[in-house]
Amino acid sequence: MLFGKYVNKFYYKYFWFFFFGIAALIIVNYYQLLIPEVFGKIIDGISDGSLFSDLSLLNKYIGQICMVAVILFVGRFTWRYCVFGAGVRIEADMRDMMFLHSEKLSYAYYKKHKTGALMALYTNDLQTIREAFGRGTIMLIDFVFLGSMALFKMFRLNTILTLISLIPAIAIGISFVSIGKKMEEKFRIRQKAYEDLSDFAQENFSGISVIKAFVKEKEETKEFNRINDDNYNKNMSFLKFYMLFNVILILVLNLIISVLFAGGAYFVIDDPNKFSTGDLLAFVSYFNTLTWPMMAIGQLINLRSQAKASLSRVSVLLDEIPDINDNNVVETKIEGKITFNHLNFCYPDATENILNDITFTIEKGEMVGILGKTGSGKSTLVDLLLRMYNVNENSILFDGIDIMKISFKKVRESIGYVPQDNFLFSDTVRNNIAFACDDATDDQIIESAILSDVHDNIVEFQHGYQTVLGERGVTLSGGQKQRVSIARALIKNPPIMIFDDSVSAVDTKTEEKILSNLNELRKGKTTIMVSHRISTVKDLDKIILLDGGKVVAIGNHEELLKTSSLYQEMVKLQTLEEEVK
Repeated sequence: MLFGKYVNKFYYKYFWFFFFGIAALIIVNYYQLLIPEVFGKIIDGISDGSLFSDLSLLNKYIGQICMVAVILFVGRFTWRYCVFGAGVRIEADMRDMMFLHSEKLSYAYYKKHKTGALMALYTNDLQTIREAFGRGTIMLIDFVFLGSMALFKMFRLNTILTLISLIPAIAIGISFVSIGKKMEEKFRIRQKAYEDLSDFAQENFSGISVIKAFVKEKEETKEFNRINDDNYNKNMSFLKFYMLFNVILILVLNLIISVLFAGGAYFVIDDPNKFSTGDLLAFVSYFNTLTWPMMAIGQLINLRSQAKASLSRVSVLLDEIPDINDNNVVETKIEGKITFNHLNFCYPDATENILNDITFTIEKGEMVGILGKTGSGKSTLVDLLLRMYNVNENSILFDGIDIMKISFKKVRESIGYVPQDNFLFSDTVRNNIAFACDDATDDQIIESAILSDVHDNIVEFQHGYQTVLGERGVTLSGGQKQRVSIARALIKNPPIMIFDDSVSAVDTKTEEKILSNLNELRKGKTTIMVSHRISTVKDLDKIILLDGGKVVAIGNHEELLKTSSLYQEMVKLQTLEEEVK
């Protein structure tokens, strides 16, 4: 059995499953020990001839065996359903608990932890914990009750033989302590190797197009083989140690049985009335029954060691405190005015600010462009608006209220966001567009697709809006993914809309059409266009120019052409690019 702050509550939640399962197991243990006793009597009856002179006695023994068989059938079904069922339910509850907690963790957490490592927690580690609650409980009960009852019956038959059999059993039990620690250590190493393998495979499958484009299949296969060999070696090291332990245990148990037969034969010859042939066979049968509890305790120590290692890994995830929390929030309705007030920001794992003294205001209903070279801090600014990170007090305000005093759920509900990577789910086109609005109608979905200029592409698909996309939308082109992402944000129709470099993969004509549609649709609502392309922002109400994490210029296209040398340079370079094309 396994104990810890995240699993103790399950013993209470599934108390009746464990209660009836353990009760059924104890009943099964009791009745299965009647079988050697009945067979011992049958052997003695055959030896002295009494069984053939009284057939009613034989019928009695057969009836007892049939009764035991029925009880064992019902009992084993009951304890399997209850105990193993509790293990499966606990696994499902823990997976739910982990996923719910994972959803609360900040963006920063997922930048530091790889997907493969997290998936290992949800698969191998949870399966090990389930086994500890299922098989582990059975092993413990069998060791305590089946072992005790078998020993009791052995002592009743012959005390000396029982004491002889206990000497090596006690020695084995003492060795289990150090073996368990070694098992736990090897299991941790094994799980880490599996985690590395999962992470490498996941990363390769996600980036398969890049690997193929650069003809790196052989190199990646070699690296996979290296990691796979390491995983194999760590697993083999663990299994060799485990199997060596089991082989030694079985060898010792068989040696004990040989000694018992030799010693038992002596007692049968010495006084058959006190210790008969049937008693010897029953005694050996009891010891054979006892070997399972003795082996079970070894397996239990191994299983519990693995489960402890898995639980400690899962606990690291569950102990992680979410960075983004709501404290002293105020009820408010976000209208669309955004103020940056001397904002400075440094990533949690960095030492230098990525944004410095950012100060400007976006009025409600304005269409504003945030322009800058790669690495100037544009996307970081967007992350802060979505409250993916905490900021200093009164450095970002919505309608004059500090973002840190507004619930992050309210902030995100009030913003429509088109991310730079245009992430799409492995679902239908329709469900991807309607992601933010569960009750969206087909007309609303089509309207959003038309506004983002992707409707014509979708209707050309074999199944139209019911077309299922590949992982991360891999079956769509870059431009199609961007426009589906735009449609997903438009259908939400929030007071604030943010486009993070969201039309970079479409041609100029399509870009102009999308921007024209946005001008009509977003009248009176705040819209922020983050881009490195002049064509995306030149017709907006205001452009905020970033460079090196600082605001270097603010104004419309004409004003910046007159006042900003950096803007003039960007316009010149992009004009030359267009001419070259």
